[in-house]
Amino acid sequence: MSIRLLLVDDHTIFRSGLKRLFQDEPDIAITGEAANAGDALGLLRRQAFDLVLLDISLAGRSGLELLASLRADGLGTPVLVLSMYPEQQYALPAIQAGAMGYLPKDAEPDELLRAIRRVAGGAQYLSAQAAALVRQVLQGDDQRLPHERLSVREHQIMQMLVKGMSLTDIGLEMMISVKTVSTHRGHILDKLGVGSNAELVLYAVRQGLVS
Repeated sequence: MSIRLLLVDDHTIFRSGLKRLFQDEPDIAITGEAANAGDALGLLRRQAFDLVLLDISLAGRSGLELLASLRADGLGTPVLVLSMYPEQQYALPAIQAGAMGYLPKDAEPDELLRAIRRVAGGAQYLSAQAAALVRQVLQGDDQRLPHERLSVREHQIMQMLVKGMSLTDIGLEMMISVKTVSTHRGHILDKLGVGSNAELVLYAVRQGLVS
């Protein structure tokens, strides 16, 4: 019996690439696709899946916010997060939000297939690096840098601020109010210990977050 997989990612080309990867796997079948959290939640309410393969960065509500909605709705479909964000930043928040596994998008195909089968079977999957990080943080030894402790939304907004985007443009891009963007900006500055957008850019350059 095939693993019925819901693929949630807002990049059409990436979804197409994964579909090609799974074509040669008789035990894995993509039976649903969604580009945003709302569509994904609707599919999960109407249709049975064995696994959700979820990106964190989505237009509108993030993948972590979708995980919270799944928990609130009592939907227990296992979730494997596949993200462009590094493990040291989002593996722990993803697991705390209810995901059963976390992989970066640059993982090898064989590892992705192994993770899908493991999580669909009810077990957790983390790389050795992610598992060590989660263990350290849970033991009170959090050595992550300040920007690695930002939430998904804060990280997205930080990147836009560093690019010089206005609060209005960021709000339009993320489909949230300017007031909400401003609130997130304040939290970002506080967490990174900087006092202005100029200092934020300098921090990002020093940390190698921008070229």
